[in-house]
Amino acid sequence: QVQLVESGGGLVQPGGSLRLSCAASGFTLDLYAIMWFRQVPGKEREGVSCMHSSDGSGEYDDSVKGRFTLSRDIAKNTVYLQMNSLKPEDTAVYHCARDLTDCSGYMGGYDYVGQGTQVTVSS
Repeated sequence: QVQLVESGGGLVQPGGSLRLSCAASGFTLDLYAIMWFRQVPGKEREGVSCMHSSDGSGEYDDSVKGRFTLSRDIAKNTVYLQMNSLKPEDTAVYHCARDLTDCSGYMGGYDYVGQGTQVTVSS
């Protein structure tokens, strides 16, 4: 069955880095796009980035562009989100999801989502 499992979150000081992982099973990354979004209680989901299935290229929200980078390991069927220069406003639960729209930006375009990993940026 399809499953997405995030890991790598934690507590980091402003300016620090974290690398989140999204391990996929039940499908292969070369067939589906993977989006990352984040959510803070009481606020709307915010799309962070999305990786195209065809070539692994990434798209980024303006709020993280230049700081976050997507990569993938096809053999491990895992997508990574490298987050550098973290800011307190990056604090959220980060989820990866299987995007059926090939990174169209439509937040409702996913069918499976992981349980999320907490990222807290604080001094």
